[in-house]
Amino acid sequence: MYAIIADSGRQFKVEEGQTLEVDLREANPGDSITFDRVLAVGGDGDFRLGTPEVDGASVSAKVLDQTKGDKIYVQKFRRRKNSKRRTGHRQKYTRVRIEKIA
Repeated sequence: MYAIIADSGRQFKVEEGQTLEVDLREANPGDSITFDRVLAVGGDGDFRLGTPEVDGASVSAKVLDQTKGDKIYVQKFRRRKNSKRRTGHRQKYTRVRIEKIA
């Protein structure tokens, strides 16, 4: 069974037991998170598409830890003006494991 959920402006196709990185949330490892914006549910020959969300469907997940993504370097350069700038950024994520699709 799988579900398509919407979270933080992005859509994810999730299955039970899958690990997923979502945007940072204020949650401790071991806490439970519920995703209520379920756009579609499918599996075993049954498919339900929401308009825009499936009524009564939810996905529960368990927080594993807080992580950081890869370092991204941003360089700005203006030619002939002796102007250079280099900055870096690491996005913070919350890693969750999908427990149940209901």
